Amino acid sequence: MKSNKKTKAKEAEEKVETSNELNEESTVKEINVDFKDKYIRLYSEFENYRKRTAKEKIDIITNASENLLKEILPVVDDFERAIVNNEKVSEAETIKEGFELIHNKLYKTLTNQGLKPMDAIEKNFDPDIHEAITKIPAPKNKLKGKVIDVIEKGYTINDKVIRFAKVVVGE
Repeated sequence: MKSNKKTKAKEAEEKVETSNELNEESTVKEINVDFKDKYIRLYSEFENYRKRTAKEKIDIITNASENLLKEILPVVDDFERAIVNNEKVSEAETIKEGFELIHNKLYKTLTNQGLKPMDAIEKNFDPDIHEAITKIPAPKNKLKGKVIDVIEKGYTINDKVIRFAKVVVGE
């Protein structure tokens, strides 16, 4: 009798274990399905984010004013040259005033857009912001390796160099 009771107890335990295993399997399957669903949603959200940021980046690039500023810089250079040349002309005072007014207005517009001229005279030559046109003997020892003259001003916009200063360096 004892062996019969033991076998029945073992059978009952085995049934409980199998039902526990079945419950565990169904729980694991439910968790697996839940994880798959979360993965698919997360992947879809990421794809949408990637597409949205790529579109925003393209919009920023196409709407950037950097190219416009690069095109206007030669005009500023021409105005500066005209002002320098008109200083020698005494009878054309109104022309000088007109050039200066136009220059000041254009320059103010550019600075409002974030454009800043580089100050290079008597600064150490820096190839990251300067472009050496030529080297000449330094008039003073303290000017060796420094910028002696600026041929064309350099400009930055929001601390990014958009045009290197063309300079003469003392050696």
